[in-house]
Amino acid sequence: MKNCSTSVAVALVLGLALPVLAADKTQPVRMGSGLMTFDTTPGWGLGPDGKSVIGPCHGGVVVDKDGNIYTSAHAGVFVFSPEGKALRSFLGDKYSDMHDMKIREEADGEFIYGARNANAEGIKFNARTGDIVLKLPFPTESGPKPEKFNPTAITVAPNGDIFLSDGYASDHIYKFDKTGKYLMHFGTKGNGLKEFNTAHGMTLDTRYNPPRLLICDRNHAPKGRLLHYSLDGEFIAEVVTGLGMPTSASVQGDYVSVPDLHGRLVILDKNNTIVAVLGYNADPAKGGNYNIPQADWIEGVFSGTHGSSWDKDGNLYVQDWNVSGRIMKLARVK
Repeated sequence: MKNCSTSVAVALVLGLALPVLAADKTQPVRMGSGLMTFDTTPGWGLGPDGKSVIGPCHGGVVVDKDGNIYTSAHAGVFVFSPEGKALRSFLGDKYSDMHDMKIREEADGEFIYGARNANAEGIKFNARTGDIVLKLPFPTESGPKPEKFNPTAITVAPNGDIFLSDGYASDHIYKFDKTGKYLMHFGTKGNGLKEFNTAHGMTLDTRYNPPRLLICDRNHAPKGRLLHYSLDGEFIAEVVTGLGMPTSASVQGDYVSVPDLHGRLVILDKNNTIVAVLGYNADPAKGGNYNIPQADWIEGVFSGTHGSSWDKDGNLYVQDWNVSGRIMKLARVK
């Protein structure tokens, strides 16, 4: 696999990461390159008063088959129309603090799978009704219960097997069947080739046949990277290095969007080459900073990029890790 530590620098030199800043927050900002060119959508997801709807957030984004956007925050899960109108929400202790989410259409409806780091569990619930149908606490069959179990990522295999990454604790990745039965776990904490130093994000990489796990090794030294593992927990390859602090990954077709906590989002093609860098924050005091209030947001510049997802038209929805609750729509330029 290609090592892309130099690709990031090349992208910056070429200007792929630098949006054309608008004079005010009401004007869209164009960013990206070539096929991966986007315009921001000013005010998307804000309430009638112009303020954030979701509140403090440290979560993910998914899009259902109707094009509605779900994003998780401290208070719960919020649902928006493609135009940015708040439709409904799932709030309270049952839905709070979903650090990562995936959505899956199944025989009896669409379901959201969530990794709840602060609540030490994985969860599955109906995307329409909010009914919780499965919980995944620490699997005691896997060994002694640890002092801390902090799941950060979740994904689902084609056959329904569920993978839950304990990215803020052991760095083990636990595999369950679709009923929640523990099957196995893999992964070792460390900084070696086949080890994880914060297995923070994870998705099913459908660009390959058979599909495989794409795992964000966020704190790998000297900079974060992406890894491929088989669905049986076998190491395949180091995919990309030099990515800063990759927090999650979302696949559509041949492309992968990878938010970087430093304040940018990179897009990789089928060859895992960086083809666009979006929302680059050149201010080291603000990139990777949770405490940027809404009054200080800059259109087209990210601060703590954490979650992303594509819709069927190739638009991107991006969430910052942010004290005020920032969710953005990047409209694909045709």
